Amino acid sequence: MTSCAQNKVPATLRSVRDNAICIFTSGDWVHPAMSSKAKSTRVDNAYDRLKSEILKGELPPGFQAPEPDIANRLGMSRTPVREALIRLEADGLVGLVPRRGAKVLPICSRDICEIYQILSALEALAVRSAAGKKIESSATGAIRDLLDQSDEVLKKGDIEGWAVLDDRFHRWMASVSGNRRLEAEIGGFLDQIYRANNVLLRLNKAPAANAADHRKIYEAILAGDAELAAETASVHRLNGLSRMKILLETCGLSQV
Repeated sequence: MTSCAQNKVPATLRSVRDNAICIFTSGDWVHPAMSSKAKSTRVDNAYDRLKSEILKGELPPGFQAPEPDIANRLGMSRTPVREALIRLEADGLVGLVPRRGAKVLPICSRDICEIYQILSALEALAVRSAAGKKIESSATGAIRDLLDQSDEVLKKGDIEGWAVLDDRFHRWMASVSGNRRLEAEIGGFLDQIYRANNVLLRLNKAPAANAADHRKIYEAILAGDAELAAETASVHRLNGLSRMKILLETCGLSQV
């Protein structure tokens, strides 16, 4: 039997070989799974790049551009960019406007309040689940280093550095729960408030109490004290919400 690679066949011809579909192009064939994987990689790349620029504020709230312009900006074709924008819309980071492309959405004060309240409950659940579980020493060492770095950036008044480390610590809290769905839910909410935290922290110094709370949560998890870890995590978020409300009201901001 003649192999697929040996025959020159029209580009559109498909043949079943060994129960797999062979897609022929200029005499060569590519398994559909490989084609799909390559497409997925391009979509992920577009998604990650756009999401990073939005969270960092490089694409600020209100930024709007047609899909072809965004594709050109990324040096990509429109198809992966379109799929990436659909994912970002599901994340609540952009709005898709017919014939006008995508618009970066602001986050309003009500959204911030609701997200903090939800995180207060979800993060408490995460650390309660994590307390007492065996955590790799390499992971605990990395978090100790992160907490030490947090102390240093606070001393220097490095607000942007603090925001990054604060975000990493909260994602670690979610990851050690061992619950992938819970981790994903928390991660989505952290994405939405990252920009708000960055903007509002610049209007006020990062609270030293946050760093102390992080250490208390970390130590409670390692000690297996589920109730202390959960209570500290919940109160930590609610205190953060109180500070956010004061900042929003003081600055007269309804959205960021």
